[in-house]
Amino acid sequence: VQLQASGGGSVQPGGSLRLSCAVLKFNVDDYTIAWFRQAPGKGRERVSCDTLVGGGSTYYADSVKGRFTLSRDNARHTVDLQMNDLKPEDTAVYSCAAVPRYYHCSEFSADRATWGRGTLVTVSS
Repeated sequence: VQLQASGGGSVQPGGSLRLSCAVLKFNVDDYTIAWFRQAPGKGRERVSCDTLVGGGSTYYADSVKGRFTLSRDNARHTVDLQMNDLKPEDTAVYSCAAVPRYYHCSEFSADRATWGRGTLVTVSS
């Protein structure tokens, strides 16, 4: 599988952006998909993860809960991350990653995942 992230940019605090992770050559539902971010000088943080195991669940980091929404678009072969009420601390390079669909988010291994190239999100006034 190949992944391609897009949609980053610059936005003022309180603004919104929508990131897309295109899943190339395979079906979106063949994978458990996660969005990660890495801010300058900080470690990688998992922002959200969506699994179809056990009927399906979506998980969010506490730092983004209530502001970010992950959704699958099978028609477009994308997994999108809608980001609202953005804050300066959301500034980071955002990347999507995938593991086979039989892995739950609790079993998601970044080392075994396929990664797409990141997209930069800058939140600044």
